[in-house]
Amino acid sequence: MGREDGVSGTGIIDKAFEALYASDDVSLDTAASLLAADRTADAELARRGEEFVRTLWGRGWQPADLARTVRRELSDEHVRVLASVIRAETAGYERLPHRWQAQLDELDPGAVRPTDRFSYATTVLELYRILVRLPRLDAVGPVPGEKLPPPVAGEPRMLSRIRALLAKAEATGYPEEAEALTAKAQELMARHSLDEATLAAGAPSPETPGAIRIGVEPPYEQAKAILLDAVATANHCRAVWNEAYGFSTVVGFEADLDPVELLYTSLLVQGTAAMTRAEAEQRAGGRKRTKSFRQSFLLAYANRLGARLSATSRRVAAETPTLLPALASRDLAVTNRTDELFPETRSTRVRAAWDEDGWTHGTTAADKTSLHPNRPHLP
Repeated sequence: MGREDGVSGTGIIDKAFEALYASDDVSLDTAASLLAADRTADAELARRGEEFVRTLWGRGWQPADLARTVRRELSDEHVRVLASVIRAETAGYERLPHRWQAQLDELDPGAVRPTDRFSYATTVLELYRILVRLPRLDAVGPVPGEKLPPPVAGEPRMLSRIRALLAKAEATGYPEEAEALTAKAQELMARHSLDEATLAAGAPSPETPGAIRIGVEPPYEQAKAILLDAVATANHCRAVWNEAYGFSTVVGFEADLDPVELLYTSLLVQGTAAMTRAEAEQRAGGRKRTKSFRQSFLLAYANRLGARLSATSRRVAAETPTLLPALASRDLAVTNRTDELFPETRSTRVRAAWDEDGWTHGTTAADKTSLHPNRPHLP
C-alpha cells in the first residue's frame, strides 16, 4: 500500500506518534494501522527509536535500566525490539562507557519482527510510549559520545580472584566449603579497600565516589534490597533503592563497586538455594510452601549476613589502625555523594508477613554462610 494523501514517511510518523501521548489504546491502534500501511515510514520509525534512547542516555538511563523497565511493563517481544534499537544506536560510537558493553551483551539477541506489519507497528508504538514517558534519573556515569577516561585493559586481578571464589562457592555441594570461599571473598574485598585507602591518603588529587545501578527484581524485592544494602554498607558503599523501577543505586569508590555487585549476586544465589532446601524440609514435614515463609527467610538472611559482613570488615580494618582516618574520610565522601545524588531519600517499613520458621531458617542459613576466614576448605 502507498502513502496516504501524499504524506511523506516523516509526516506519517508525526501523525502516528500523537498516539504516544494519548491515554487510550484506540489511538494507538489507529497509529499502528497508519504505519503498517506505509513502508516508506519504516526507516524513520527506526531512526526515531534511536533518538528516543539517545535522549534517555542524557536523562540518566542505561541499557540495563531500559531493559529492566520494559521487561516489567511489557513482553519479551518488546524487549527484543528495544535491544535492536539500543544496538543500532550504540553501534556508531568508537567507545562506550565502562560497564555498558556488559549490559549490551545481556540484551535479548532473538528475532524481532512478528509475521505481520500491524503487529510489529503495535509492538514498536507500545515500546516507544513507555520510553517517552520515563522520568529523568540521577546520572551514574558518562554517556556515549562524552569524553571517557582511558580504557583499562583486562579485569583487575583482585576482582578476578573474588569472582573465582564466589563461583566456586555457588557451585560446591559442601556448605562448609561455600562458607570458607565466601568468607575469603569478603576478606579480600575488605583488604582491597584498605589498599585503596592507603593509595588515596598519599594522592594529591584523590578520586571522587562513583555509582552503579544494580537490578533488584521481584519477587521479594524488599528483602533483596535489604541484602544489597547490607553488602554495600559492609564494603564502604551506600545503597538507595528505587522500588518503582526495580533497582538500587550503589554509591562508592570505583574499586569497591564491582566487588559489591559480585558479592551481592553470589549471596542471593546462595540464599535462594538455601531457601529451596529449607522449603523441601518443610514439605517433608507436612507443611506447605508459603509466601510468608520465603519472605521471612530472605529478610532474616539479609539481616544476619549484614552483621557478619560488617564484622569481617571491622576486623580487617582493626589490623591496620593507622588507616582508620583514611577509611573514615572515604566513608564521609561516599555519604556526601549519596546525599548529593539523593537529597530526598526516606526510610520504608518492611512490608512482609512474618513467619517464625522462615526467620529461623533464614538466620541459620546466614550463619552457615558465616564469614569466618579460617574455616578449612573441604576436599
